Amino acid sequence: MVEINNNNNNNNNNNNNKALQTKYYATKILNTETDSKCRFCQQFDETVDHIISVCPILAKEQYIKRHDRVCAQLHFNIRKETGVQLDKKHWYEHLPKSVETSQGGKVTILWDQQVQTDRTIPNNKPDIIILDNEKRTCMLIDVAISGDRNVIKKAEKILKY
Repeated sequence: MVEINNNNNNNNNNNNNKALQTKYYATKILNTETDSKCRFCQQFDETVDHIISVCPILAKEQYIKRHDRVCAQLHFNIRKETGVQLDKKHWYEHLPKSVETSQGGKVTILWDQQVQTDRTIPNNKPDIIILDNEKRTCMLIDVAISGDRNVIKKAEKILKY
């Protein structure tokens, strides 16, 4: 049985117990640490925003993995919606192939393929390209995983193509 107490001090303690125990939190809120620098990069305050969005050490591998898993789920769902044969039952088991075509050839899905353009565009490999072979149209999908600090990435990706 859970006892609910409306005492403000108790509620604040409960909320503090639910907070992510970053070094910044321990230094500034709990006063138990003397150094709030990130345990990975040792450069910036270890805040939640820093850990999930901007730590240069985590950016090398973990952010890319997170981005690729989001894209893989999106790719899986696109395959399902466009009639491309599913190779796995669940999205988290799915490993996208570079080129896949629906039965009958109506839709082709490209994964991480370079786009030929009339001007030079650095990093011009959208995550997913959906080609509608009947309508002769395509949709470029370039996923950006952003935190509060790097929301500008969305605008950059829109302008890129």
